[in-house]
Amino acid sequence: MTLGSVRVHAQKTLDKGDRVPMFTLKNQDGKDVQLLKYIGKKKIVIFFYPMDESPVCTKEACAFRDSYETYKDANAVVMGINKGTVESHKAFQTKEHLPFDLLSDPNNKVLDLFGIKEEDLGNMVLSGRETFVIGLDGKIVYRFRDFMKGDEHSKQVLSYLNSK
Repeated sequence: MTLGSVRVHAQKTLDKGDRVPMFTLKNQDGKDVQLLKYIGKKKIVIFFYPMDESPVCTKEACAFRDSYETYKDANAVVMGINKGTVESHKAFQTKEHLPFDLLSDPNNKVLDLFGIKEEDLGNMVLSGRETFVIGLDGKIVYRFRDFMKGDEHSKQVLSYLNSK
């Protein structure tokens, strides 16, 4: 959450068993997406990624795209979140043919609610890369974090979903 110009982070990253915080964000089409709408109806896969169009983020998003039918078969909805604008998300979604919502979190409020840690790359600081699976009960059932292996996120989530 942002207080003035100071970012306040959750004390810890949310983990298995934690209740997911409810939020509403705009998707690539400028429409509100409410997380609450999916609770009790679908499993939810949320991947936080630093930016549209970067090489690692593109690999990550495309890995989710390439397995999208498998997620649908598992009764799961996929959504990506970062601080990018609605317009940048639309361009990214169109270019890469992404069949899921990309949500704009301009002040990183949702990122902070989940406790996503920033990555200090020396010459720049980027928001972290972390993926969460939320069960029908609204609690986190799985999470995966790896900053440099974007395409590994979908593999790990599918492995988890296939083991259930």
